[in-house]
Amino acid sequence: MSDLSTNLFGFAMHSPVIGASGTVGYGPEYEDLIDLSKIGGISGKGLTLHGQYGNEGVRLHETPSGLINSIGLQNPGVQHFIDVELPQMLRLKEQYGIVTLANLGGHNEEEYIQGAEMLSETGVDIIELNISCPNVKVGGMAYGVKAEAAGTMVKMVRDVCKKPLLVKLSPQAENIPDMCKAVEAAGADGISLTNTFQACAIDLEKRKPVFNNIFAGLSGPAVRPIALRMVWQAVGAVNIPVVGLGGIATGRDALEFIMAGATAVQVGAANFANPRAMQTIGEEMAEWMDKNGVKTLDEIRGCAR
Repeated sequence: MSDLSTNLFGFAMHSPVIGASGTVGYGPEYEDLIDLSKIGGISGKGLTLHGQYGNEGVRLHETPSGLINSIGLQNPGVQHFIDVELPQMLRLKEQYGIVTLANLGGHNEEEYIQGAEMLSETGVDIIELNISCPNVKVGGMAYGVKAEAAGTMVKMVRDVCKKPLLVKLSPQAENIPDMCKAVEAAGADGISLTNTFQACAIDLEKRKPVFNNIFAGLSGPAVRPIALRMVWQAVGAVNIPVVGLGGIATGRDALEFIMAGATAVQVGAANFANPRAMQTIGEEMAEWMDKNGVKTLDEIRGCAR
């Protein structure tokens, strides 16, 4: 029988499949839908230090082979998460052996630093640092666009963060390899990519954009080949683990990312189309491995490079 076990930052995971932030709540929402012991981990809904209500107007819009979202990082804030949601995540960790990731965003350096300090004192396993957030001090440009700005932010967080730091990159980065090298040099323990792709939709009847903010984030199968290209670039640029995500909906999809060199994968939009997607993807990976005489993922990780 094939072995899906995966090691990420020293954490032993039953599977390389992790629930992507913003698509699986904080874990308990899926407890009655799948066998959580069959997946690797859960990345909780993205957090900001003080919490926020998110965007007004339309938040989700379906498009062929994808989903556009304009949620706006609605979340309860770091302290509320520590007090209320994290205990449930840690219960799932104890009960099912899954790795827990806290996804942290912010709108300025102070928010990122304070949030990381607070999360570092908890039982969460990994902090996934979302640097796609707008930097309000420089007119709203995301930290994850320019390599220098990203490196500076990661270094600040690294100085106070006691947990493994997984930096989540935006596909809007000017240069993916340079961005990856910058965050590695700044102290990132690993990289996850990609976040959603900037997109737009028009309501023909109303004759105006669907979203109040005009642009929103595209995810789903439509972005997978581009995400795979970026993961390939990231793996070639750094010597730290890369977690691949973007449009993964089947076991074959996930195996492409593994063969490109990803240590693990995250599954996001597919969970909305099929609530059992995370478990099913792992099962399909194992089925392919059995059929092709592959016993462990290490045998094929990076084999297509």
